[in-house]
Amino acid sequence: MMLLDARTLRATLDLRACIDAMRAVFVEVANGGFHAPLRSRVRPAGESPNGMTLMPALRTAVPRRWCVKEMVVTPGNAAHGLDPLQGVVVLHDGSDGRVLAIADAPELTTLRTAATTALATLTFARPDARTVAIVGAGAQGRTHIEAMRAILPDAHLRLWGRTPEKAAALARDTGCEAAPSIEAAVRDADVVCTVTAAIDPILRRDWLAPGCHVNAVGSSTPAACEIEPALMAAASLFVDRREAALAESGDVRRALSAGAIGEAHVRAELGEVLCGRHPGRSSPGEITLYKSLGFGALDLAALELALATAQARGLGTQVAWS
Repeated sequence: MMLLDARTLRATLDLRACIDAMRAVFVEVANGGFHAPLRSRVRPAGESPNGMTLMPALRTAVPRRWCVKEMVVTPGNAAHGLDPLQGVVVLHDGSDGRVLAIADAPELTTLRTAATTALATLTFARPDARTVAIVGAGAQGRTHIEAMRAILPDAHLRLWGRTPEKAAALARDTGCEAAPSIEAAVRDADVVCTVTAAIDPILRRDWLAPGCHVNAVGSSTPAACEIEPALMAAASLFVDRREAALAESGDVRRALSAGAIGEAHVRAELGEVLCGRHPGRSSPGEITLYKSLGFGALDLAALELALATAQARGLGTQVAWS
C-alpha cells in the first residue's frame, strides 16, 4: 500500500496529465463505466456546522477499482490556521479489495478540481478567450490560477478575494491583477471562476459580457450559493452530474426555488459534451456556465494517476499491509 501526502500529490499530479485523466473519466462515466452514488453527509444533531462527507465510487470496467473519500468538515478550523477539510482518499483493488493507496483528501480534491475546471474551460469557453477572473483567494484560488495559466498561457488574470491583503499577496505571487471588487474583476472577462465559500450569491448577470464562460466551483452543498438565479436563468447550464446538481447544488436549487429555471434547464453533463452527444456552446455570444460539485469517480482517477506516477518515480511511502 502506498501513502501519498500533500507534497507527493503536488509532485505527481502534473496539471496537464490530470486534465487528460479527468477527460477520460468523464467519458467513462458518460458511457456507464462507473457506479458513483451521491455523496453522503453525516451531521449529528448538535454538531452543526461540523460534519463528515463520504464519496464512494466503483469503476466497473477494467481495471476495476473501488474508491472512497472521507472528509470531516470543520469550518472553525480556518480561525486556527487549519484547512476546514480534513480527510483521506482510499483506493482499493476492485476484485479482492486490497488497499492500494491512501492519499491526502484536501490536496487531491484541490488539484483534481482545478484540472476539471480547466477541462470545462477548454470545452465551453470561446477559443479566443484571453481575460480570466478568479473570484476567491484561498487554496482553490491559487490552484485555479495555475490551471488557467496552463491552458491559456497568454491570458490576463484578475483576482479578487474577501480579504484584500491576502488577495493582494496572492496576486503579487502569481502575477495577477488584484481587483478592488468582484464586479471589477469580472467586467469584460471571457472566463470567470468562482471559488469561494459564499452562502449567498456573489455573481450577477449584469456584470458579465456576452460570450463569457463561468466555472461555478465554490458551493458544494444545498445551503451554499455563488450564482444569482437571474444568471443561472440567462446562461446555458452544464454540470458534472445532473442528479447531483439537482440534489446538492445550492446554486441550482435556489434558482429552481425562485422559479428562474426548471430541471430541464440543465443542458448536458460535461461527459456528454465530450462524447459528442451534446454540442456544448452554440454561439459566440452565449453565456455558458459549468456547475462543478465533484464526485467520487474523479477522486478515483486522480489517485490512480498519482499512484502510477509515484511508483514510476520512487515517490510516496510504501507500507506493508497484511
